[in-house]
Amino acid sequence: MAHIDDPQTQRANMSYIRKSMNVPLLGREEEQDLARRWRYDQDEEALHKLVRAYARLVVSTASKFRNYGLPMGDLVQEGNVGLMQAAARFEPERDVRFSTYASWWIRSAMQDYVLRNWSIVRTGTTAAQKSLFFNLRRLRARISDAPSGRMTQEGREFVSQELNVGISDVESMELRMSASDKSLNATIADGSDDNWQDFLADTRPDPEVSVTGAHDAKTRSTWLAEAIEELSDREQVIIKERRMVEDGATLEQLGRRLGVSKERVRQLESRALGKLKASILDRVEDPKDLLIEM
Repeated sequence: MAHIDDPQTQRANMSYIRKSMNVPLLGREEEQDLARRWRYDQDEEALHKLVRAYARLVVSTASKFRNYGLPMGDLVQEGNVGLMQAAARFEPERDVRFSTYASWWIRSAMQDYVLRNWSIVRTGTTAAQKSLFFNLRRLRARISDAPSGRMTQEGREFVSQELNVGISDVESMELRMSASDKSLNATIADGSDDNWQDFLADTRPDPEVSVTGAHDAKTRSTWLAEAIEELSDREQVIIKERRMVEDGATLEQLGRRLGVSKERVRQLESRALGKLKASILDRVEDPKDLLIEM
Protein backbone atom coordinates (compact mmCIF):
# COMPACT_ATOMS: atom_id res chain seq x y z
CA MET A 1 0.00 0.00 0.00
CA ALA A 2 1.34 3.42 -0.97
CA HIS A 3 1.98 5.93 1.78
CA ILE A 4 1.03 9.48 0.77
CA ASP A 5 2.28 12.54 2.62
CA ASP A 6 -0.25 15.20 3.58
CA PRO A 7 -0.05 18.51 1.65
CA GLN A 8 1.82 20.32 4.43
CA THR A 9 4.46 17.60 4.57
CA GLN A 10 4.77 17.63 0.80
CA ARG A 11 5.41 21.38 0.83
CA ALA A 12 8.05 20.98 3.54
CA ASN A 13 9.71 18.21 1.54
CA MET A 14 9.79 20.32 -1.60
CA SER A 15 11.29 23.25 0.31
CA TYR A 16 14.02 21.01 1.71
CA ILE A 17 14.73 19.53 -1.72
CA ARG A 18 15.04 22.96 -3.35
CA LYS A 19 17.41 24.18 -0.64
CA SER A 20 19.50 21.03 -0.88
CA MET A 21 19.86 21.31 -4.64
CA ASN A 22 20.95 24.96 -4.37
CA VAL A 23 23.90 24.25 -2.05
CA PRO A 24 27.10 24.53 -4.14
CA LEU A 25 29.20 21.43 -4.68
CA LEU A 26 32.58 21.07 -2.99
CA GLY A 27 35.90 20.84 -4.71
CA ARG A 28 38.17 17.93 -3.85
CA GLU A 29 40.56 19.98 -1.70
CA GLU A 30 37.78 21.74 0.23
CA GLU A 31 36.04 18.42 0.77
CA GLN A 32 39.24 16.87 2.14
CA ASP A 33 39.85 19.86 4.40
CA LEU A 34 36.35 19.67 5.89
CA ALA A 35 36.63 15.93 6.39
CA ARG A 36 39.96 16.31 8.22
CA ARG A 37 38.67 19.10 10.44
CA TRP A 38 35.72 16.97 11.47
CA ARG A 39 37.63 13.71 11.94
CA TYR A 40 40.63 15.08 13.83
CA ASP A 41 39.34 18.30 15.43
CA GLN A 42 35.66 17.43 15.87
CA ASP A 43 34.81 20.69 14.10
CA GLU A 44 31.00 20.58 13.92
CA GLU A 45 30.85 23.53 11.55
CA ALA A 46 32.97 21.56 9.09
CA LEU A 47 30.68 18.55 9.51
CA HIS A 48 27.56 20.58 8.82
CA LYS A 49 29.07 22.12 5.70
CA LEU A 50 30.21 18.73 4.43
CA VAL A 51 26.82 17.13 5.04
CA ARG A 52 24.81 20.02 3.56
CA ALA A 53 26.89 19.89 0.38
CA TYR A 54 25.88 16.29 -0.21
CA ALA A 55 22.26 16.48 0.84
CA ARG A 56 21.48 16.61 -2.88
CA LEU A 57 22.97 13.12 -3.14
CA VAL A 58 20.41 11.95 -0.56
CA VAL A 59 17.56 13.53 -2.52
CA SER A 60 18.75 11.99 -5.78
CA THR A 61 19.00 8.52 -4.24
CA ALA A 62 15.61 8.83 -2.52
CA SER A 63 13.92 9.54 -5.87
CA LYS A 64 15.08 6.11 -7.09
CA PHE A 65 13.20 4.38 -4.28
CA ARG A 66 9.87 6.20 -4.64
CA ASN A 67 8.32 3.33 -6.63
CA TYR A 68 8.12 1.30 -3.43
CA GLY A 69 5.26 3.50 -2.22
CA LEU A 70 7.01 5.02 0.80
CA PRO A 71 6.98 8.73 1.75
CA MET A 72 9.71 10.79 0.10
CA GLY A 73 10.35 12.62 3.35
CA ASP A 74 11.00 9.37 5.22
CA LEU A 75 13.36 8.17 2.52
CA VAL A 76 15.31 11.43 2.74
CA GLN A 77 15.52 11.19 6.52
CA GLU A 78 16.86 7.65 6.33
CA GLY A 79 19.33 8.75 3.67
CA ASN A 80 20.52 11.56 5.91
CA VAL A 81 21.20 9.00 8.63
CA GLY A 82 23.35 7.10 6.15
CA LEU A 83 25.10 10.34 5.18
CA MET A 84 25.95 11.05 8.81
CA GLN A 85 27.27 7.52 9.24
CA ALA A 86 29.47 8.04 6.20
CA ALA A 87 30.83 11.30 7.64
CA ALA A 88 31.62 9.55 10.94
CA ARG A 89 33.54 6.76 9.22
CA PHE A 90 35.18 8.53 6.30
CA GLU A 91 38.98 8.47 6.29
CA PRO A 92 40.38 11.48 4.40
CA GLU A 93 43.70 9.71 3.80
CA ARG A 94 42.10 7.24 1.43
CA ASP A 95 42.22 8.27 -2.20
CA VAL A 96 38.45 8.40 -2.68
CA ARG A 97 35.92 11.21 -2.91
CA PHE A 98 33.52 11.57 0.00
CA SER A 99 30.56 11.52 -2.39
CA THR A 100 31.59 8.09 -3.67
CA TYR A 101 32.00 6.78 -0.14
CA ALA A 102 28.76 8.32 1.11
CA SER A 103 26.70 6.93 -1.77
CA TRP A 104 27.01 3.39 -0.41
CA TRP A 105 25.93 4.39 3.10
CA ILE A 106 22.99 6.44 1.84
CA ARG A 107 21.75 3.68 -0.43
CA SER A 108 22.21 1.03 2.27
CA ALA A 109 20.20 3.08 4.80
CA MET A 110 17.34 3.52 2.34
CA GLN A 111 17.33 -0.14 1.35
CA ASP A 112 17.07 -1.19 4.99
CA TYR A 113 14.20 1.26 5.48
CA VAL A 114 12.35 -0.07 2.43
CA LEU A 115 12.78 -3.67 3.55
CA ARG A 116 11.49 -2.83 7.04
CA ASN A 117 8.44 -0.90 5.88
CA TRP A 118 7.43 -2.15 2.44
CA SER A 119 5.47 -4.99 4.02
CA ILE A 120 4.47 -6.07 7.51
CA VAL A 121 6.18 -9.37 6.63
CA ARG A 122 9.97 -9.37 6.80
CA THR A 123 10.97 -9.26 3.14
CA GLY A 124 14.70 -9.80 2.93
CA THR A 125 17.08 -11.17 5.54
CA THR A 126 20.01 -12.40 3.49
CA ALA A 127 22.17 -10.56 0.96
CA ALA A 128 20.74 -12.75 -1.82
CA GLN A 129 17.14 -11.97 -0.83
CA LYS A 130 17.87 -8.24 -0.69
CA SER A 131 19.46 -8.35 -4.14
CA LEU A 132 16.45 -10.24 -5.45
CA PHE A 133 13.98 -7.78 -3.91
CA PHE A 134 15.65 -4.69 -5.39
CA ASN A 135 16.46 -6.17 -8.81
CA LEU A 136 13.45 -8.34 -9.61
CA ARG A 137 11.40 -5.51 -11.15
CA ARG A 138 14.30 -4.39 -13.32
CA LEU A 139 14.95 -7.90 -14.60
CA ARG A 140 11.27 -8.58 -15.17
CA ALA A 141 11.16 -5.56 -17.47
CA ARG A 142 13.75 -7.30 -19.67
CA ILE A 143 11.60 -10.43 -19.96
CA SER A 144 8.97 -10.25 -22.68
CA ASP A 145 6.48 -12.45 -20.82
CA ALA A 146 6.59 -10.55 -17.53
CA PRO A 147 4.19 -7.65 -18.33
CA SER A 148 1.36 -10.09 -19.04
CA GLY A 149 1.41 -11.49 -15.52
CA ARG A 150 3.56 -13.98 -13.68
CA MET A 151 6.87 -15.00 -15.18
CA THR A 152 7.29 -18.25 -17.05
CA GLN A 153 9.72 -20.90 -15.88
CA GLU A 154 12.24 -19.63 -18.44
CA GLY A 155 11.91 -16.14 -17.00
CA ARG A 156 12.51 -17.37 -13.47
CA GLU A 157 15.57 -19.29 -14.60
CA PHE A 158 16.91 -16.12 -16.23
CA VAL A 159 16.49 -14.15 -12.98
CA SER A 160 17.99 -17.00 -10.99
CA GLN A 161 21.12 -17.04 -13.13
CA GLU A 162 21.46 -13.26 -13.24
CA LEU A 163 21.33 -12.89 -9.44
CA ASN A 164 22.81 -16.27 -8.50
CA VAL A 165 19.83 -17.28 -6.37
CA GLY A 166 17.63 -20.36 -6.31
CA ILE A 167 14.56 -20.59 -8.54
CA SER A 168 12.43 -21.27 -5.44
CA ASP A 169 13.66 -17.93 -4.02
CA VAL A 170 12.61 -16.18 -7.24
CA GLU A 171 9.14 -17.77 -7.11
CA SER A 172 8.69 -16.85 -3.44
CA MET A 173 9.77 -13.23 -3.95
CA GLU A 174 7.57 -12.87 -7.04
CA LEU A 175 4.52 -13.96 -5.05
CA ARG A 176 5.34 -11.66 -2.13
CA MET A 177 5.84 -8.64 -4.37
CA SER A 178 2.66 -9.26 -6.34
CA ALA A 179 0.40 -9.61 -3.30
CA SER A 180 -0.55 -6.87 -0.87
CA ASP A 181 -0.68 -7.26 2.91
CA LYS A 182 -4.00 -8.44 4.31
CA SER A 183 -5.25 -8.52 7.84
CA LEU A 184 -6.03 -11.92 9.34
CA ASN A 185 -9.03 -10.26 10.97
CA ALA A 186 -10.52 -9.43 7.57
CA THR A 187 -13.53 -11.44 6.41
CA ILE A 188 -12.92 -14.00 3.67
CA ALA A 189 -15.72 -12.51 1.56
CA ASP A 190 -18.26 -9.71 1.59
CA GLY A 191 -21.16 -10.57 3.89
CA SER A 192 -19.27 -13.41 5.57
CA ASP A 193 -18.73 -13.63 9.33
CA ASP A 194 -15.65 -15.83 8.95
CA ASN A 195 -12.18 -14.29 9.26
CA TRP A 196 -9.04 -15.55 7.58
CA GLN A 197 -7.54 -16.38 10.97
CA ASP A 198 -10.39 -18.81 11.64
CA PHE A 199 -8.93 -21.15 9.01
CA LEU A 200 -5.34 -21.15 10.30
CA ALA A 201 -4.33 -24.59 11.55
CA ASP A 202 -2.80 -24.80 15.02
CA THR A 203 0.15 -27.16 14.64
CA ARG A 204 1.00 -27.18 18.34
CA PRO A 205 0.34 -30.41 20.29
CA ASP A 206 -2.98 -30.47 22.14
CA PRO A 207 -3.00 -30.26 25.98
CA GLU A 208 -3.39 -34.03 26.40
CA VAL A 209 -0.31 -34.75 24.27
CA SER A 210 1.69 -32.05 26.08
CA VAL A 211 0.83 -33.40 29.54
CA THR A 212 1.50 -36.99 28.50
CA GLY A 213 4.81 -36.00 26.93
CA ALA A 214 5.93 -34.14 30.05
CA HIS A 215 4.97 -37.10 32.27
CA ASP A 216 6.83 -39.57 30.04
CA ALA A 217 9.92 -37.35 29.96
CA LYS A 218 9.93 -37.16 33.75
CA THR A 219 9.61 -40.94 33.99
CA ARG A 220 12.50 -41.51 31.59
CA SER A 221 14.65 -39.05 33.58
CA THR A 222 13.88 -40.96 36.78
CA TRP A 223 14.85 -44.27 35.16
CA LEU A 224 18.12 -42.78 33.95
CA ALA A 225 18.98 -41.27 37.35
CA GLU A 226 18.31 -44.60 39.10
CA ALA A 227 20.40 -46.49 36.54
CA ILE A 228 23.33 -44.10 36.98
CA GLU A 229 23.24 -44.62 40.76
CA GLU A 230 23.93 -48.33 40.16
CA LEU A 231 27.26 -47.55 38.43
CA SER A 232 30.59 -47.41 40.22
CA ASP A 233 31.94 -44.00 41.23
CA ARG A 234 34.44 -44.01 38.37
CA GLU A 235 31.81 -45.03 35.81
CA GLN A 236 29.50 -42.28 37.05
CA VAL A 237 32.21 -39.68 36.57
CA ILE A 238 32.87 -40.86 33.02
CA ILE A 239 29.19 -40.92 32.01
CA LYS A 240 28.43 -37.53 33.55
CA GLU A 241 31.52 -35.85 32.12
CA ARG A 242 31.26 -37.44 28.69
CA ARG A 243 27.54 -37.78 28.03
CA MET A 244 25.60 -35.40 30.26
CA VAL A 245 27.20 -32.03 29.47
CA GLU A 246 27.14 -30.05 26.26
CA ASP A 247 30.92 -29.94 25.78
CA GLY A 248 31.97 -33.32 27.14
CA ALA A 249 35.46 -34.07 28.38
CA THR A 250 37.83 -35.95 26.10
CA LEU A 251 39.09 -39.45 26.82
CA GLU A 252 42.54 -38.02 27.40
CA GLN A 253 41.29 -35.44 29.92
CA LEU A 254 39.40 -38.06 31.92
CA GLY A 255 42.35 -40.41 31.72
CA ARG A 256 44.61 -37.85 33.41
CA ARG A 257 41.94 -37.13 36.02
CA LEU A 258 41.36 -40.82 36.87
CA GLY A 259 44.98 -41.90 36.49
CA VAL A 260 44.38 -44.35 33.64
CA SER A 261 44.99 -44.42 29.90
CA LYS A 262 42.46 -42.97 27.48
CA GLU A 263 41.89 -46.47 26.08
CA ARG A 264 40.93 -47.63 29.56
CA VAL A 265 38.50 -44.71 29.83
CA ARG A 266 36.94 -45.79 26.54
CA GLN A 267 36.52 -49.35 27.84
CA LEU A 268 34.96 -48.13 31.10
CA GLU A 269 32.60 -45.86 29.18
CA SER A 270 31.48 -48.68 26.89
CA ARG A 271 30.89 -50.97 29.89
CA ALA A 272 28.94 -48.24 31.75
CA LEU A 273 26.70 -47.60 28.74
CA GLY A 274 25.94 -51.30 28.55
CA LYS A 275 24.99 -51.34 32.22
CA LEU A 276 22.73 -48.32 31.77
CA LYS A 277 20.94 -49.92 28.84
CA ALA A 278 20.34 -53.16 30.70
CA SER A 279 19.21 -51.38 33.87
CA ILE A 280 16.70 -49.17 32.06
CA LEU A 281 15.30 -52.06 30.00
CA ASP A 282 14.62 -53.92 33.26
CA ARG A 283 12.38 -51.02 34.32
CA VAL A 284 10.11 -50.93 31.26
CA GLU A 285 7.52 -53.39 30.07
CA ASP A 286 7.86 -52.39 26.41
CA PRO A 287 11.12 -51.00 24.93
CA LYS A 288 8.96 -48.77 22.70
CA ASP A 289 8.14 -46.73 25.81
CA LEU A 290 11.67 -45.33 25.57
CA LEU A 291 11.01 -43.79 22.15
CA ILE A 292 10.20 -40.11 21.95
CA GLU A 293 7.44 -39.24 19.51
CA MET A 294 8.30 -36.39 17.13
